[in-house]
Amino acid sequence: MTTFSGVPDRELRDGRRIPQLGFGVYKIPEEEAASAVLAAIESGYRHVDTAAFYDNEVGVGEGIRRSGLPREEIFITTKAWWTDNGYDSTLRAFDASLARLGLDSVDLYMIHWPAPASDRYVDSWRALEALRNEGRATSIGVANFHVHHLERLFRETGTVPVVNQVELHPWLPQRELRRFHVEHGIATQSWSPLARGLVLEEPVLRGVAQKYGVSPAQVVIRWQLDSGNLAIPKSASVQRMRENLDVFGFRLDGSDMSAIASLENGRRTGVDPDDRG
Repeated sequence: MTTFSGVPDRELRDGRRIPQLGFGVYKIPEEEAASAVLAAIESGYRHVDTAAFYDNEVGVGEGIRRSGLPREEIFITTKAWWTDNGYDSTLRAFDASLARLGLDSVDLYMIHWPAPASDRYVDSWRALEALRNEGRATSIGVANFHVHHLERLFRETGTVPVVNQVELHPWLPQRELRRFHVEHGIATQSWSPLARGLVLEEPVLRGVAQKYGVSPAQVVIRWQLDSGNLAIPKSASVQRMRENLDVFGFRLDGSDMSAIASLENGRRTGVDPDDRG
């Protein structure tokens, strides 16, 4: 089904729909965020993914308002940073994010990291449940959760996140985690879907790109979609924004998927979730 400006969407376990491709704004400075978000929306993106930690929510909100589109046409995600884990602190963090965004609600609110050493992520999840019940966060999810973090949420709260956003790219395809997600109806969303651009130098990807007359980045984004993932590529370049969205005119075949699978080596561009906090 396609409802977001030509970008196919996907139904989440709570019945809400999310665009398969979104626009990530990590490391886009506050003063540039409004123009970047506006350019992304004008390019066709209808999902903007930000976070308190990105320190650009004010600009994101301004870019959305400048677009002139009705609020219901843009899917907005933000996240509570791990230092705000805990029931009351997560609620305060949410209120602060809404104020910066200039919104009454968000479509998806996430715990950004479990930070297991501080042992407060279950309390944060209960805060997210309250926000969902109030209608201020339409859907709730998590980011950077391993299987054992998710199992603890299930065990202690009885509810399941609609999305787990994790580092995922051809070097780190997260096979075990994705299988677990499928078993429990959790959507897998990829941050750093291009491994911060580093994976694009792989000869395998260059070969597949040549086969279809596309770029290596388009191959990896198409691989994300053909693997069943949601993805949020980020770029400050309007040309690349558009290129990253222009991936619906081809599909990878089995030989392409097998070739890309050979790139798996477990390499991360970020930290392991068990090592943060």
